[in-house]
Amino acid sequence: MFLGVILVLGLIRTYVSSEMLSAVFSGELIHDTIIGSIAGSLSAGNATVSYLIGGELLKEHISLVAVTSFIVAWITVGIIQLPAEGLMLGKRFAITRNIISFILAIFIAVLTVSDRGVKPGDRRDKFDDEDDVEE
Repeated sequence: MFLGVILVLGLIRTYVSSEMLSAVFSGELIHDTIIGSIAGSLSAGNATVSYLIGGELLKEHISLVAVTSFIVAWITVGIIQLPAEGLMLGKRFAITRNIISFILAIFIAVLTVSDRGVKPGDRRDKFDDEDDVEE
């Protein structure tokens, strides 16, 4: 599986340029948070993959709030799995759960980033992260 993740990340880095990412993620709080949540909601896979993709997005100077909303939505919202969830748990429950999870992904991303003392719209290169210690 790890080899598959590496291959997918290589394809993404090849076909999605930094300019494309900068055009989509503008650095605005609401815009970046919603775009990150939509991208995470439409994605499916192991949570570990979202962490790796999130790390790559941070390296491309995408705002921390966008990456946080992407990861939270990836883990909690499941548009891809919605038909199966609807069959097993009921359509009404599945749709309601996904809508609530999407809204909470946005709220949690903003709350988490603001708790770190970072302005939610700041891009990765505008703040110093004391957790990143070079050895």
